[in-house]
Amino acid sequence: MYRFFIYLLICFTAFPAFAQKKSIIKAEMPVRTINVDFLIEKGPLNKFFTECVGAGRANEGLRADWQQQLAYVKKECGFRYIRMHGLLTDDMAVYKEDKDGKPQYNYMYVDVLFDYLQSIGMKPFVELGFMPHALASGDKTIFWWRGNVTPPKDYDKWNALIRNLVQHFTDRYGADEVKTWYFEVWNEPNLSPGFWSSTRDEYFKLYAYTAKAVKSVNAAYRVGGPGTAGAAWESEMIDFCVKNDLPIDFISTHSYGVKQGFLDEHGNSGTVLAKEPMSVSGDVLQSLNEIAASKMPNLELHYTEWSASYTPADPIHDSYHEAAYILQKLKQVGNSVNSMSYWVFTDIFEESGPRFEPFHGGFGLLTIQGINKPAFYSYQFLNRLGSTELVNSDSTSWVCKDSKGNVQILAWDFTNTHPGDSVNNQKYYIRDLPSKPKGKLKINIAKVPEGTYALQVSKVGYKCNDAYSTYLSMGKPLQLSKIQVEEIKKQNDGTPVSSEIVTVKSGNSFSKELDIRENDVFFFNLVKI
Repeated sequence: MYRFFIYLLICFTAFPAFAQKKSIIKAEMPVRTINVDFLIEKGPLNKFFTECVGAGRANEGLRADWQQQLAYVKKECGFRYIRMHGLLTDDMAVYKEDKDGKPQYNYMYVDVLFDYLQSIGMKPFVELGFMPHALASGDKTIFWWRGNVTPPKDYDKWNALIRNLVQHFTDRYGADEVKTWYFEVWNEPNLSPGFWSSTRDEYFKLYAYTAKAVKSVNAAYRVGGPGTAGAAWESEMIDFCVKNDLPIDFISTHSYGVKQGFLDEHGNSGTVLAKEPMSVSGDVLQSLNEIAASKMPNLELHYTEWSASYTPADPIHDSYHEAAYILQKLKQVGNSVNSMSYWVFTDIFEESGPRFEPFHGGFGLLTIQGINKPAFYSYQFLNRLGSTELVNSDSTSWVCKDSKGNVQILAWDFTNTHPGDSVNNQKYYIRDLPSKPKGKLKINIAKVPEGTYALQVSKVGYKCNDAYSTYLSMGKPLQLSKIQVEEIKKQNDGTPVSSEIVTVKSGNSFSKELDIRENDVFFFNLVKI
């Protein structure tokens, strides 16, 4: 009996402390609140993020599966332009010379590709490169498909090729259409000898001949560069054009969010996601400042490649972390850029040759077999935002409305969970990486018009529209059967996680609260019935 009373005394004594501890734990879970007013508009939503998307090389665009995937991505994500390498490479059969050295031009393959783009309502962001073998000054090449990266052996013949090509585009598609295109000279010439076997001065010479050729067909056509890696050569490019009275309509460059290097198509060097909060976006802001401080402060700025990592063998591209990363960087960029071209839309991408694994860390929004990755849903959600942005002080969300009075909220958490230099991406992001709770997310929208609404909530996060986690649960098979592909697609098809009918009474706000975890992405669609 004595021991029983002692036990009761201990229980009652401990209970207040236990209850207090529970209360403390509960209080420590934060509530993140997004407060907006339906009537207070920021203005038209800047859709720079869907202006352009990348693809591997032009010849891949002749494949039926590539074209099918592009049509799907165009429909769901709304991209307007597409940029790719290798338009002038030998597998596109554009240029050769007869026995007397006279140039011969052929655009049959290019026409098939560009006609297809036109048929689905897309435009080319034309990258002019690489060098046709018959016109090349050397044998230095890059990638499995052997893109020649040497200067032309004859700059007058190069000028004539570009002039003839641009005239062909004009004849086939009309000057008014080609005026809406962009012509970018080469790709990442600062990565020598990788993408350019010569010097910066030699690249500037190439640019001069190319820009003059484009403008000789129509002065209104847009040409620019330098298409560098890591926001390089921007001020120097502008100064060169000003000094030599050369046309330039835009600056283009690239940025990736990892710490080492800029060229590794095999993923052998190991990459580490940068911990700097403004990685990638900081480069964009720097580029804007350089242009603003130059003698041509009104030039357009296009980031014609960007992603978390520069190698198509980095598993972060397959991870659910990538979805939140994309949104974080685009939000940080704000209105400082004309386009941010995500590199790339599909894993049908063969810089290091055809891939043997269904999930290999490829750049794409879709796998080779057309499975939606988490990154795909970031762009799909962005494309579903209404045309008018509402004033919103929350730094990791967009709140918009459309002309019908429907409201869209895209909100996310970005948490860089990477442990740092001790582990490469190639070892970290291939793991099962459960996300930790981040508390509550609460949405308050004041002055929503009275009425009945259908609310759908879609989500991307750990094991939610997270195809790679589904693949892991299957034991990471080296080959996927047709049934397995369909099962992964079915489990990650973007179906809303919740649907309900909401009634908003006069003078009331719309409110919604839910749990949020690390790197969760939510899309709320409030549609008036």
